[in-house]
Amino acid sequence: MMKIEEMFNKYDLKFNRDDFLQELKTRQEYIEKSLNECFEKIKGYPPLIHEAMHYALFNGGKRLRPILVLEGARLAGGNPEDVVRTACALEMIHCYSLVHDDLPAMDNDDFRRGKPTCHKVYGDAVAILVGDALLTAAFELIASNAELSGISADNVVKVIAEVSKAAGSRGMIGGQIIDLGTEGIDIDYENLQKLHQLKTGELFKASLKAGAILKDMPEDELDLLEKFSYEFGLAFQIADDILDVKGDQNLIGKPIGSDEKNNRTTYVTIFGVEKAQKLAIKRVENCFMYLGNFGKKADFLRKLALFTICRDY
Repeated sequence: MMKIEEMFNKYDLKFNRDDFLQELKTRQEYIEKSLNECFEKIKGYPPLIHEAMHYALFNGGKRLRPILVLEGARLAGGNPEDVVRTACALEMIHCYSLVHDDLPAMDNDDFRRGKPTCHKVYGDAVAILVGDALLTAAFELIASNAELSGISADNVVKVIAEVSKAAGSRGMIGGQIIDLGTEGIDIDYENLQKLHQLKTGELFKASLKAGAILKDMPEDELDLLEKFSYEFGLAFQIADDILDVKGDQNLIGKPIGSDEKNNRTTYVTIFGVEKAQKLAIKRVENCFMYLGNFGKKADFLRKLALFTICRDY
C-alpha cells in the first residue's frame, strides 16, 4: 500500500489540514448562499411545509454533494457557477434522505447535526412530506438549469436520468432497503460494500458526474470520475464507521455508538479500527489513481479524498 507521503510526492500535492478546511469553508459558504437563493424561489404557500423544508435543509451539513457538482464542472473546463442550480438540487435530495432516515420507522434518531431531527420538531407526517417536497423541488431545479446560457437541454436530460437512477431503487433507496433488512444480521465484506455503494456512493457519483455532464465532459473522463466516486464513497463510509466508535459527539452532532445500538455490521465490526483505517487509506490511494489524468485541476478532489480519512466530524 502506498503511504500518504508517497501519494503527496507523486502528485506534488501539499496538504495542510487548516488550509484545506478554509478552502472547504469557502466552497460551503458559496453553496449556502446559493441554497438560500434557490429556496427563496421555491418557498410559498402553505407556510408550514416550507418552514419545515428550510429547517431540514439549513442545519449545518458539510455540503459535499453540491461541492462535487461544482468540481465536476471545473474538471470539464466549465464555469462552476453555471451548474449551481443542479448542485443545490443534489443537496436537497441528500437532505430529504436524511429526514426520512431519521424517522421512527427507519433509524429512529432524535438528533441530526446537533439539532432535533425534523420529525421531532414537526411530527412524522410533516417530516415525510418534507422529504417528498425536497425531492420534487430538486428535479424542478435541475430542469431549470437548462435556462442558463451554455447549458444544453440534452445534457440536462442526461443529468436527470443519472440522478434519478442514483436516488432511486437501484441506488440510494435500494441501499437503504438493504440496510434495513440487515439490522441484527451479520453480513460479509462484499455485501457491506454493495450496501454502501448504493446508499452513499451512487449519489456521490451522480453529483460529480452531473457537473461534468452539463459541461460536456467526454465519456472516457466521465468513466474515471465514476471510478473515483466509488472509491471516495467507500472511504467516506469507512471513516464514518470509525467515527461512530471513536468520534466526539459534540463534533459529529449526533450520538456515537448508533451502529452498535442498532446491531449493524460495519467495517469496524468486520476488521477492527486499525485495519479499517488501512482499508480507508487504500481507497484514497485509488482515488488518487483515477484522478491522475486530470493533473493539477483535480488537486481539490485529492485533498477532499484525503480529508475523508482524517476528519473528526
